[in-house]
Amino acid sequence: MLDRSCYYRSMEKKKRKPADINILAKSIVSQVTEEPTREKNPAAVALGRLGGLKGGKARAESLTAKKRKEIAQKAAKIRWSEKK
Repeated sequence: MLDRSCYYRSMEKKKRKPADINILAKSIVSQVTEEPTREKNPAAVALGRLGGLKGGKARAESLTAKKRKEIAQKAAKIRWSEKK
């Protein structure tokens, strides 16, 4: 019987490189310069989410029917125009 333990050790999972070249470049630079990655401020994240949750609803309430119709017509015109 063959001992395959060396084979399984060599098949360890490796980290994949990011598909985006900019993310890859940033990770390489941070590894070389040993810069710590910045953590997001939870309070700022919550505040941004709060604004995002009420933004669309507040905008819809503030628009008049005429303005909503203009926005919808413009969007439909762009959506159905010929792509070049």
